[in-house]
Amino acid sequence: MSRRRTRFTNDQAVRVFLGAQGFGDRRPSGRVDARHFARVVRRLRLLQIDSVNVLTRAHYLPVFARLGPYPREALDRWIYQGRHMFEYWCHEQSYAPVAFHPMMRSRMRDKHDPRWKRVRELLEHEPEYVKSVLEEVGDRGPIPARLLSDPGEKTGPWWGYGKGKVALAWLFATGQVAVAHRVNFERWYDRPERVLPAEVLETPDPSSGESARRMVLEAAGALGIGTVPDLADYFRMRITPTARAVEQLVTRADLREVAVTGWARPAYVREDVVLPRARRGTALLCPFDPLVWDRERTERMFGFRYRIEIYTPRSKRVYGYYVLPLLIDGHLVGRVDAKADRKAGVLRIPAAFAEPGADLPAAGAALAGELREMATWLGLSAVEVAPSGNLAGATRAAL
Repeated sequence: MSRRRTRFTNDQAVRVFLGAQGFGDRRPSGRVDARHFARVVRRLRLLQIDSVNVLTRAHYLPVFARLGPYPREALDRWIYQGRHMFEYWCHEQSYAPVAFHPMMRSRMRDKHDPRWKRVRELLEHEPEYVKSVLEEVGDRGPIPARLLSDPGEKTGPWWGYGKGKVALAWLFATGQVAVAHRVNFERWYDRPERVLPAEVLETPDPSSGESARRMVLEAAGALGIGTVPDLADYFRMRITPTARAVEQLVTRADLREVAVTGWARPAYVREDVVLPRARRGTALLCPFDPLVWDRERTERMFGFRYRIEIYTPRSKRVYGYYVLPLLIDGHLVGRVDAKADRKAGVLRIPAAFAEPGADLPAAGAALAGELREMATWLGLSAVEVAPSGNLAGATRAAL
């Protein structure tokens, strides 16, 4: 910035956020390659992983929102074969740059004190079994839990993991094994030295304080501007160590405290913060996109109340099962329930809603363009919008 700003309007804060998240960058006009993936990851720092596959896996969608159509298998190759990212509990389960592995080791150390009852019971009653699983991964990896010589029996349909899966989940959380790749979303585990670059593993372990300061700085870079709870949420940190790290970073002049009109708490920016001239960005955002994954922040900044209704009974859903916020020119102006009907080759839109005051013809036209592009990217041949929601008519007309 040309001068040190100490106060931001909320609109300016939104512009900073959108720019930090990569929505000021132009989408590629030609073939998308590794350089573009690297640019998005530099902006976001994380790609959250989720098992829901209504459209496609969650980590593909934030990349699509910023780059447009790209080959999903190319992103997988870049992550795993290129050893550019690793999987860990960063913001929930996530892909993060391999350079972040050292700062996550304090979290791995904390996981040695297991909070999950099944892990405590296994470590207490069958410690030799856990040791044997680690040895088997070393001998046979990469390997999924189901191919262990003794995977154990499931105790229920959902979270009733067999003991092999429980052991591997704990070994993964503590950094003793790593995810080498996934096949049909199933984790295949291996020893870290066969998954991560040697120079990353050889990096000395930072202290817990150093790790916290690094995470806060990275969060501030990804958010552009944020309160202590905002910064804590990005890497799922606790508030107390986050506040302590923020105070230390302000003392060191790596962060600067600022005020944002209408925000109850002080906010913080890095010294290299950039204030774009205008709001930019048009995209469909998945529920796990960093722009909207913090629901309180989304409502505070955009005036957009957003809740994911996947686990809400059908009769109580307001907008739909898998609802994507619609971003047009940097404003959240609507939301779209979407489903990829792969068997029929159709991108189905059960409902489309505009926010109060939205320009329906303009929003419908923009949404139609995004839906066409998404359908092509997903390998679907048609888009069908049901006549439900106040944005459905304009979208159907535009299509």
